[in-house]
Amino acid sequence: MAERSFSKEVEKLRLGAGQEFQGEGILAVTKALLQSGVAYVAGYQGAPISHLMDVLTDAEDILDGLGVHFEASASEAAAAATLAASVNYPLRGAVTWKSTAGTNVASDALSNLASSGVTGGALIVIGEDYGEGSSIMQERTHAFAMKSQIWLLDPRPDLPTIVRMVEAGFALSEASHTPVMLELRIRACHVRGSFIAADNVAPTFRIKDAMEHPRRDVNRIVLPPASYIQEQQKIHERLPAARRFIAAAALNEVFADGAQDVGIILQGGMYNGLIRALQLMGLSDAFGTSRLPLYVLNVTYPLLAEEVTGFCAGKRAVLIVEEGQPDFLEQAISTILRQADLQTRVHGKDMLPMAGEYTAGVLRAGLEAFIARTLPALRPNTARPIPAAPPALAAEVHPRPPSFCTGCPERPIFTAMKLIERELGPHHVSCDIGCHLFSILPPFNIGASTMGYGLGWAGAAALNAKDSNRRTISVMGDGGFWHNGLASSVGNAVFNKSDNVLVVVDNFYAAATGGQDLLSSRATGRRGTGNPIARAVRGVGVKWVREITRTYDLTRMTAALREALTTAEKGPKVIIASSECMLNRQRRERPQRAAAAKAGRRVVRERFGVDPDTCTGDHSCIRLSGCPSLTVRPNPDALRQEPVAAVIESCVGCGLCGEVAHAAVLCPSFYRAEIVTNPNRWDRLRARIAATVIGWFGVPAHA
Repeated sequence: MAERSFSKEVEKLRLGAGQEFQGEGILAVTKALLQSGVAYVAGYQGAPISHLMDVLTDAEDILDGLGVHFEASASEAAAAATLAASVNYPLRGAVTWKSTAGTNVASDALSNLASSGVTGGALIVIGEDYGEGSSIMQERTHAFAMKSQIWLLDPRPDLPTIVRMVEAGFALSEASHTPVMLELRIRACHVRGSFIAADNVAPTFRIKDAMEHPRRDVNRIVLPPASYIQEQQKIHERLPAARRFIAAAALNEVFADGAQDVGIILQGGMYNGLIRALQLMGLSDAFGTSRLPLYVLNVTYPLLAEEVTGFCAGKRAVLIVEEGQPDFLEQAISTILRQADLQTRVHGKDMLPMAGEYTAGVLRAGLEAFIARTLPALRPNTARPIPAAPPALAAEVHPRPPSFCTGCPERPIFTAMKLIERELGPHHVSCDIGCHLFSILPPFNIGASTMGYGLGWAGAAALNAKDSNRRTISVMGDGGFWHNGLASSVGNAVFNKSDNVLVVVDNFYAAATGGQDLLSSRATGRRGTGNPIARAVRGVGVKWVREITRTYDLTRMTAALREALTTAEKGPKVIIASSECMLNRQRRERPQRAAAAKAGRRVVRERFGVDPDTCTGDHSCIRLSGCPSLTVRPNPDALRQEPVAAVIESCVGCGLCGEVAHAAVLCPSFYRAEIVTNPNRWDRLRARIAATVIGWFGVPAHA
């Protein structure tokens, strides 16, 4: 299962030469891979690029027909290492992951790949997770590309350019014997458009050919003295070859050159936002007809000095539109101009922010400063005014931090932690990457740090004092466990005889990356193999293991935590708390219920509610749950002012609110109800009897 199905859309991948392809950017990337004769594709899911993995999974029949090998990799490092197939063989290969977190994981393999060089084209499709929609640390791929000398493409976010850059990326890689990164921001992944398709191409040199005719070249192994030679090859052979190819193929673009004696140099990915900002200022139309010269860098590394100087010659000033920090492009372009003795004034971070996403509004403010400085006569009176800022709303609108989904099986785990904290006192909690990281926010406020995917227990490794009667708690999801956690966290704890506690949140999927299958997935899927996490942790030496098969059972959950924190037994302790991700469960069950109801079959679903006459208005249930379906309403009793708890229509019937009320010894105001679609005679009879009995007590029956 995945966040989204592309089973219908992937049929567009079969389009042939001359046919028009319409769809999202991520589908266009997949089509371009097939048109390029790719032989193998691998990757690790993660926003904003996770849908490429989902598309490839749904397109396996098409890939098989072309002889393309596809793997969902165990981690970004595994994906990057897959490109080793292109080192000695003329195989075109592509891998994908989100950056910069994924690139950090893959860095060992990438550095070796960039040093040894490639024979076949090696393309790395990077989801540049930067800006307001990001969930990770704010860094750029550009630094890694420069560090390892991997060429970096940043295409204009329209489908023809994206497709062209994918195809050119393979050719550039082969021409320079260097891996190439293709950087896509989240809006580029989902931009919609069209392009004229070409035929899909089966690889001329197949995986089978490589296996049956193995090759080796000791000079491509990163081992002295070859590694010293490889560095020289990077500088004296591969870099010049790359620059020649970029220039000959005209991968960078120039628009409206000569229109003014000032201009703009921009990353290709910034093009749509810049055009929108210019349009708001009356300096461009919606189709990109700009009144200012634009030099669009579809290749941001390496830069071509002759193109930069050619564009800047005769211009008094240029504005560098470079999202994020440090200002790599601005520094490099300034150096190129000074070395060429061109006196063009370079503006960039002096007019645009050093950090943060460059939205159209941000770009417009920087452009207005640039125009005011360099072309004041061009400031049109007809430019759309910037709307006045709304009045401060902080006093009226409460913050809405991200939280668990309604019915999430991870919420009761942290409810149990809060109950144990009330009983045993606070403990240091080391967090991990995944949905469970929401526990650091209200209402749970649990967690002190997070170091990376699967590093939750390693993040508490130093806190292992023999003279303390306290134990730390670490949290890790099943996705992080299989990604990196089994070796780096669990194995590390066993090796170092840690006496601390790990809670593995097993929701059957890599839920945080879109609900993809894992080694331990249990629901029917194309890739889940059902390998138990408990078997894996015991296999590396953990002896104290407890399994909770229903996380909503707060009694068992709190008992397991209490035992782990207080037992006299020494050594690493692992609690595996398992329940299916509610979001994926609902995706699976709702269509089944709808189909059954439409067919006239009896369908029952549970709902919970609060009796307002019993509710005390204490609201501990909300503080220990935080479920979005649990809220407050005015008290119906005119003599009581405290608002009462209420369960709204989004309830999925997980039962946690009632479990919390019982475990926390709160008021017995929660009730469970069954909503029956297509009731049978017995259901109707029971309802009539219940209504009659309730009526005897003078209480109106609820509909």
